[in-house]
Amino acid sequence: MTDSTFKPTQASGFRQGLTSYGDQGFSLFLRKAFIKGAGYSDEALDKPVIGIANTASAYNPCHGNAPQLIEALERGILLAGGLPMTFPTISLHESFAAPTSMYLRNLMAMDTEEMLRAQPMDAVVLMGGCDKTVPAQLMGAASAGLPAIQLITGSMLTGSHRGERVGACTDCRRYWARYRAGDVDEAEKDEVNDRLVASVGTCSVMGTASTMACIAEALGMTVPGGASPPAVTADRMRIAELTGSQAVQLARSGLGIERILTADAFENALRVLLAIGGSTNGLVHLAAMAGRVGLALDLDAFDRMGRDTPVLIDLKPSGQHYMEDFHHAGGMPALLRELRPLLKLDALTVTGKTLGENLDAAPAPFAQTVIRTVSNPIYPQGGIAVLRGNLAPQGAIIKQSAADPRLMEHEGRAVVFENSADLAARIDDPDLDVHPHDILVLKNIGPKGAPGMPEAGYLPIPQKLARAGVKDMVRISDGRMSGTAFGTVILHVTPEAAIGGPLAYVQTGDRIRLSVSKRSLEWLVSAEELAQRQKAHPITSPSAARGYRQLFLQSVNQADQGADFDFLRAEHSQGKTPR
Repeated sequence: MTDSTFKPTQASGFRQGLTSYGDQGFSLFLRKAFIKGAGYSDEALDKPVIGIANTASAYNPCHGNAPQLIEALERGILLAGGLPMTFPTISLHESFAAPTSMYLRNLMAMDTEEMLRAQPMDAVVLMGGCDKTVPAQLMGAASAGLPAIQLITGSMLTGSHRGERVGACTDCRRYWARYRAGDVDEAEKDEVNDRLVASVGTCSVMGTASTMACIAEALGMTVPGGASPPAVTADRMRIAELTGSQAVQLARSGLGIERILTADAFENALRVLLAIGGSTNGLVHLAAMAGRVGLALDLDAFDRMGRDTPVLIDLKPSGQHYMEDFHHAGGMPALLRELRPLLKLDALTVTGKTLGENLDAAPAPFAQTVIRTVSNPIYPQGGIAVLRGNLAPQGAIIKQSAADPRLMEHEGRAVVFENSADLAARIDDPDLDVHPHDILVLKNIGPKGAPGMPEAGYLPIPQKLARAGVKDMVRISDGRMSGTAFGTVILHVTPEAAIGGPLAYVQTGDRIRLSVSKRSLEWLVSAEELAQRQKAHPITSPSAARGYRQLFLQSVNQADQGADFDFLRAEHSQGKTPR
């Protein structure tokens, strides 16, 4: 990894992946002629070529620091003797993509993969941050197979509202719930809206963006300490420069992504997902990423892992702090040191060293209160539990660390909404027949049903109950929720309703029993009754006449496989993870 020599070959630099003109010599001649038009010299063109996948967009404030990151990246690449080449890809922001960014994640992954294949580069820096960009980039890079390293854009800073520290987006949801309940008026709602996002960057809590940043580091795909520096800090710029330098070393060594994204690496990432109280979306993305390298995510093994992996990070929505506090407490190296006995330390990382070697070189620990010890966790088990039963034969999940303990063992009457439109039309109807102990059920927001599995699983508390002081209810759907959300919310019910899963046949008045301790989700109807309902209401899977929507509906798989396209999964199986 320390060899500074780089001898261009037909399979490196601008000589690789030549455009097909029927004459390779002419193809290279033409390519060099055009790139020289941009002012490049032959000496520059003989350096290792490092692609920078640029996801900047005016529609993506999470990536608003991209120009500064690219400047630092290019500096690191040039100092290490490489040639930076920045190119654009699709950019996704959670609040600006309709119907949902998850609908477009696979398209971004395809864009990333094909641009990595089509353009000459010896290694690539994947620059992303907002929820679906990091998994999309890692999925695409895993399929493309060349040396790759992830650069996280970083989290936003926190703001202040009337003396209270606030940050997106757990506090967004908290204040919106208070507004719906009538505790916050219109003027204060607008006032706090100005304070929740204090800078560019991703959400300042342990939402999906922060979760995927931590997962990327746990996988070995970032430089050590690359997950936590906030977007608008000198620390983030130095990480970018170091990432650029490391990308050149990857190019020189030829260390491909397939040697890093192993079963052990995914096991480490799953362990970290549990320990950080991470977003439930992290599980879907890890399943998709694992599928790209031929690994199947074993939900039952993951759940067993969760029973002996406590939540150690005191961050919202499972705790009280924010990402900048996590960074000041030592970030991922400090967390990984605490988890060390549970990790696969021989897993290789983009540094060319193992995870264990990187931890040996990490800064010494110091006293702090954000990253807890195993003996003093924020929550005794992993943040996510896997549920099974006749309502979810292929599984469902609950973020138990952010749920109401009083509702973890609960039986109630189902109040059913057939789809998002039905929910919007009736949830605040004062005549809605709903009571605090009921269970809210939302159908048809899964991968095919919505389509795109939107973050609508965090059903609002019916307004008349919210104004009566109800803060939480058991909620069930085949969709997702934001990693910044909280409450007793059951998600990813599989198979989804739109393809005829049992959820499709639940009716208002049915009884449902939840037992998180037993990992059980039971629908209290007989097999005979289900058969009658199936016969009376056969399900036709959604379809579309043309375009990306047609491709999506034909090809997307279920949540337990990552909601990826079936034709993008690896051709050959490498078994399961965790093992």
